[in-house]
Amino acid sequence: MKLENVLLDKSKNFAIRIIGLYKYLTQNPDVSKREFVLSKQILKSGTSIGANARESRRAQSTADFISKLSIAEKEADETSYWLELLYATDYINQEIYDSLSADCEELIKLLASIIKTIGK
Repeated sequence: MKLENVLLDKSKNFAIRIIGLYKYLTQNPDVSKREFVLSKQILKSGTSIGANARESRRAQSTADFISKLSIAEKEADETSYWLELLYATDYINQEIYDSLSADCEELIKLLASIIKTIGK
């Protein structure tokens, strides 16, 4: 399996998890305090990773390809920030944070590796 296919699969699965987190934060009747501002931010950045990775498949040049993946990497880093805030403010617990944060870090490392390899 090509590295880009791994990236596409992982980023799509991560986006699905982020959508689930958004639903949990905004719609779950068992949650005593609902959150709408940070959850919208993480929804945007967390789903944007895969969208930009997917868009890179149609890049017009190597520079365009690297640019799209660089945007995906920045979105992943932003998503990591929102996860930290959600955890620090007790909207998500340690287990949710650790799981999503690990997946996000894996995406960041994968994107950085692809960008570094292609950019040589």
